[in-house]
Amino acid sequence: MIATVIFETGDRMRFSTMLLCCSVLPAIHLLAHPLEAQPSAQDAVISSAFDALPDAPIPQMDEVQQAESPSTQSPSPQPAPPQTPAHDSSQSSPQPSSASTQSQPQQTQHEKAEEELKQQEKQRVAGIMATFNTTRNPDATPLSPDQKFRLFFRSAFDPWPFALTAVVAGIGQAQDSNPAWGGGMQGYAKRFGAGYSDYFLGNFFGNAVLPSLMHEDPRYFQKGSGRPIKRILWAAGSTVWCKRDKGTWGPNYANVGGNLIGAAIGRLYYPASARTVGQTISDGLTVSAEGIVGAEVIEFWPDLVRHHRQKQAQKRARVTGAAEGQTKKSNPDAQNQN
Repeated sequence: MIATVIFETGDRMRFSTMLLCCSVLPAIHLLAHPLEAQPSAQDAVISSAFDALPDAPIPQMDEVQQAESPSTQSPSPQPAPPQTPAHDSSQSSPQPSSASTQSQPQQTQHEKAEEELKQQEKQRVAGIMATFNTTRNPDATPLSPDQKFRLFFRSAFDPWPFALTAVVAGIGQAQDSNPAWGGGMQGYAKRFGAGYSDYFLGNFFGNAVLPSLMHEDPRYFQKGSGRPIKRILWAAGSTVWCKRDKGTWGPNYANVGGNLIGAAIGRLYYPASARTVGQTISDGLTVSAEGIVGAEVIEFWPDLVRHHRQKQAQKRARVTGAAEGQTKKSNPDAQNQN
């Protein structure tokens, strides 16, 4: 009985001791290690929010802490904040757009071409024949499409093509070309209208439309020097060989094609007997041949003018020398004094 009581009492004491340990030891553990306590839900949210923030530079954090508690921290030299490189500020500054950067050279090129065109519009052979489509500069600035069209209209409405057409129409009237048009003023008016229309259409397509589409330069680049045979071939070849806007040379598709297109359209207002394929091709080639003759005249005209001026200067020198000789003969006393 006594043993049973002692056994039961020991069991109860052991049980009580176990309960005490189970309840006291966690509390002692929490008091001894408060930082290892389990975080609450609010602490977890705050911790995750701070974890999502980016890390700030250490020098800036030191400055903030020093500003918040200047009395608690001893003054110590702080590292200087990192300096931003000079090239970073230039990179952050607004840069001009590529479109404005590219438009400046194009605008300068356009203005240079305008200045060259103003000089070309003063060119004439014998003060009559307009040579606006001629340049003496082998490195002339390429023309824009609107400049090519303006150059064409400037040439087409000059008095020279009207005067030339009037002469050609008079020759056709005298030869009774296209008899269906008849004679008199009515026949002459038809020949004049057809001749100028041929000129206008051929140059419109050959010097404006097709050069703009094919990027060809419609001007004649005068050689101006060298052996005569080379200059003759150069002028003749300009009908089928031309300079392109990018500076290279190639076939003159615009000139030949423009002459054929102008001749084809011209057949619409010609008599029915002249509306044939053969006549159309013949007219186109005739206009091309006329272009060769015009190029030869333009190429060698400055040489003729220079030769004429030299002859005139030599003649004036001979006349002046002869006059001085006569003066000396008529005044022998002045000659003896000299």
